[in-house]
Amino acid sequence: MLKFKFLLWTMTKLLQRAIKRDPACAKYVEGKELLFQIQTLDGIGRHFSIRHGKVNSTAGLTRSPKFTMTFKDAAKGFAILSAKDGKEAFLAALHDEYLVISGDFVEVMWFQGLTEYLQPEKLRR
Repeated sequence: MLKFKFLLWTMTKLLQRAIKRDPACAKYVEGKELLFQIQTLDGIGRHFSIRHGKVNSTAGLTRSPKFTMTFKDAAKGFAILSAKDGKEAFLAALHDEYLVISGDFVEVMWFQGLTEYLQPEKLRR
C-alpha cells in the first residue's frame, strides 16, 4: 500500500517537473481545468487537480471528480502504473477488470496524453 501511495505522490512531482521543463507539456495543460482521482476499491487514493497550468494533488478522495481510475488493490495499482509497457498494462488491466474507469472518458484520454510527457522525449516520438 505504501508503494502505491508513494507512486501517486511521485506522479504529481513528475508531472510538475514535466510542465516546468517541457514547453510542449506546459502548452498541453494550458487552459485545462480537471479534477480526477486514482484509488483502490477499498478507498485508498489521491485526487489530482490541473488548473492554471499547474498540477497539484492531495491524499484522499474527492466527491466530484471528472473521472476515477479504481484499481482492484494497491499492489495491482502499483504494478500497472509502474509497468514499462504502460499502455499494454493499462489495457490488460481494463480487460482483466483489475482497473475500472468511471466518469468522462474524453478526460481519461486527455490524461493519457499528459502521461506521455513522463516518458523521455525520444520515446514519445
